[in-house]
Amino acid sequence: MRVAVFSTKPYDRGFLDAANAGRHELVFQEPRLSPQTAPLAAGAAAVCLFVHDHADAAAIDALAGLGVRGIALRCAGYNNVDLAAAARRGLAVSRVPAYSPHGVAEHAAALLLALDRRLHRAYSRVREGNFALDGLLGFDLYGKTVGVIGTGKIGACFARIMAGFGCRVLAHDMVENPVLRALGGEYAPLYQLFAEADVISLHCPLTPQTHHLIGPAALARMRDGAYLINTSRGPLVDTTAVIKALKSGRLGGLAIDVYEEEEGVFYEDLSATILADDTLARLLTFPNVIVTSHQAFFTREAMSAIAETTLANLDDLAAGRPCPNAVKA
Repeated sequence: MRVAVFSTKPYDRGFLDAANAGRHELVFQEPRLSPQTAPLAAGAAAVCLFVHDHADAAAIDALAGLGVRGIALRCAGYNNVDLAAAARRGLAVSRVPAYSPHGVAEHAAALLLALDRRLHRAYSRVREGNFALDGLLGFDLYGKTVGVIGTGKIGACFARIMAGFGCRVLAHDMVENPVLRALGGEYAPLYQLFAEADVISLHCPLTPQTHHLIGPAALARMRDGAYLINTSRGPLVDTTAVIKALKSGRLGGLAIDVYEEEEGVFYEDLSATILADDTLARLLTFPNVIVTSHQAFFTREAMSAIAETTLANLDDLAAGRPCPNAVKA
């Protein structure tokens, strides 16, 4: 089956080719999918998309007009696909629901440790010959309260890491995870979590209910100097409100691997240009902020799992079989 793979980077091609082993004809395209780039899928029976591809109604209509029968997402999130439009035009949609929850959770822990012990600042100082410790004071994680919002596979992995550091884990989710209970974690309403947590880490999906979950009201309830970690979805955080909280000292530190306006910035090399996003540029000036470019998933194990599941989903589409990873409106 011919498959047009959009938003392709060299590492995508390497892992997908290795997993494919000649099963399908993969046609790699660098551009992101949009109504304008959809014609690149001409002759393909399916398209393979990533987080910044736009499979809106217009793009789906264009794909359907080319004879495309399926959309294989090589990611867990599917908020960039108009599922109703896909169903209307008869396009099957599949995703990769899990790949390496450990990798994402470990990256969240790494961000927290780097933020707390000022590793990003210490690294730069030492390379410039500055070995002073002023401004690098951190705190022990042992005994601190860590709030985990979202306790699915990734949130549970992160909670396990924090429990290993001797932290009190305070969690919130619509459905309680027995794994977290077994770790000694507690579930609490959001207002209690905001009030008691020294560190808050986000591991929930993006829905209309969680959009700007961390906004002015939530920030006002947090204890002074709390740290916020986000490796989930950028729009969970109201960036403008967070900047105000950082300026006032209400928020003690921020570490994010996702950003609500990351499209067109993350995954790109903009080192020779001027960053056009004033909000992101402002964030990068804060000494108590760490930003990574949506790389929490980026481990060998995760990339292999993503490629294997994506190809298995394409196998199901080609054979006309029900796909266990299908996404429906």
